[in-house]
Amino acid sequence: MKSQLLKLSILFIAFLFYPGCTLIKSIAPDDKLPVKKTENRYYNYIEAHLHIKKNNLDKAIYYLIKTIKDDPENLYLQRELAIFFLMQKNNLKALNIVKNIIAKNPGDIEALIMYGRIKQSLKQIDDAKEAYEKVIANDPAQKKMYLILGDIYMEEGKLSKALKIYKQLVNQYPEFYAGYFFIGKIYSEQGKMVDAEKKFLKTLDLEPDLEEAKFELIKLYKNLGEEQKTIEIYKEMLKKNSNNIRVALELGLFYYKNGMIKDSDNLFKSLAAKSLSDPEVIKIVAQIYLDKKKYNDAIIVIEGMLKSLPCSSDIHYAAGIAYNAINDKEIAIAHFKQVPPGSKFYQNSVIQISFLYRDLEKIREAINFLENLIENVPDKPELMLYLASFYEENEEFYKAEKVLKKAIKFDPKNIELHFRLGVVYDMWDKKEAAIESMRTVIGLDPHNANALNYAGYIYAELGINLDEAESLIKEALKHSPDDGYITDSLGWVYYRKGRYKDALKLLKKAVNLAPDDPTILEHLGDVYLKMTNKKKALMFYERSLLKREKDKDKAEIEKKIQGLK
Repeated sequence: MKSQLLKLSILFIAFLFYPGCTLIKSIAPDDKLPVKKTENRYYNYIEAHLHIKKNNLDKAIYYLIKTIKDDPENLYLQRELAIFFLMQKNNLKALNIVKNIIAKNPGDIEALIMYGRIKQSLKQIDDAKEAYEKVIANDPAQKKMYLILGDIYMEEGKLSKALKIYKQLVNQYPEFYAGYFFIGKIYSEQGKMVDAEKKFLKTLDLEPDLEEAKFELIKLYKNLGEEQKTIEIYKEMLKKNSNNIRVALELGLFYYKNGMIKDSDNLFKSLAAKSLSDPEVIKIVAQIYLDKKKYNDAIIVIEGMLKSLPCSSDIHYAAGIAYNAINDKEIAIAHFKQVPPGSKFYQNSVIQISFLYRDLEKIREAINFLENLIENVPDKPELMLYLASFYEENEEFYKAEKVLKKAIKFDPKNIELHFRLGVVYDMWDKKEAAIESMRTVIGLDPHNANALNYAGYIYAELGINLDEAESLIKEALKHSPDDGYITDSLGWVYYRKGRYKDALKLLKKAVNLAPDDPTILEHLGDVYLKMTNKKKALMFYERSLLKREKDKDKAEIEKKIQGLK
């Protein structure tokens, strides 16, 4: 079956721009180089091409430049050099060479194509269009150029200009189906449905297996309310390829939406049966409906398939995703619970269930669910990590510590487990234990910016080991230089050291990087207060208060505000 051409011109562009493809043939020394021969010149040329075969572009360019020095007027060699630079992704050097070629020979087609290509890559689209227009004017037989130029105009929304180009293509190549196809698309977008239908039908006369034209006709007939014509095209496509899952899904959905429930049930039943042996069925459902956020359509398809295959774990998992997306969390949980331990989606389903309980503010149900699960499957450190996070959220720090230590026994080098344990200790106000856990993380991963920052920030909060805190946080910033939270930590170290000007500079930057963080806003207020700028201190304290959610977090900042007022 021929390749699909919904974006035919893009495929041509990809071919034309592929770095391994040359736009002109390699020049054989015996037939393209002038008669005048020198041993050095031929040696350099052959060396250049030997290095190209070895994918050594630097040396290939070196030898080709030496060849051109012996024959500076040879445009073939200059085009090859431009291509070598393009392969090296050195577009600007290639562009300079191509400009030189065009200056010497304004009608050089290959050079104009390369010029347009380079300008496109540099996002200088007007220059690219001008070059492609010149190509078509100088050589109307350049079929690909019509498609590339037409696609540019369509991307820009300049349908009239695109239409003109595609009409030129049809006039030049009346038996080439792509021109009619794109003219049909333009007419369809312009609301000229009768004209669009004629062009799509002409496309299919020339290329009967082109699915894109059939899908465009289907879309057109749906817009016109041509129910029977729509069904006929779907059926014709299924007759040619009974394994076309996309067509079967679309037809089933069309039946359902048009009240033909018996027909839709039959199609969904066949798709459900196919999904038992072909995992692509669910994958395509996900691609067409879930990935494109067509959740209500997904639910129609999935529920239709579940009627005949109610125990399919894959379909239940897809249903859980769809219902969660439309915020029907209870039904989503019910579907995720239908995914058994043997399924490849089991662990994901379990995690989804626990977080759905939490979203429903049923944190105890989330904890009980994971506790029961881990009791039966005790060697799942990832699930223990999630359970610990719920304990932490519920301020059951002892239980969080216990489950994390148990998980670490199963996976002692798991950085995430050690880091989470450090966070639990910090929230539990066991600062030394928190630092020890962070040091374990740093030992496993010396470049872990989060652990470096966390340890340094705890020291800053305690007002101890401030030089070490500064060193740790500066190391963290090497790995995450634009992290607002790490920037805040260093600013806070300077605040603790009494270096208020340095602290102010960093905390201003931190607020720019993370403008909604209440702690950073409060820190900046504290610095302004130390610098006796009470007005600005009050402003940042009030901004901090607005961003705080829990009452216990609000009390201290409210006290600072009242003190200033």
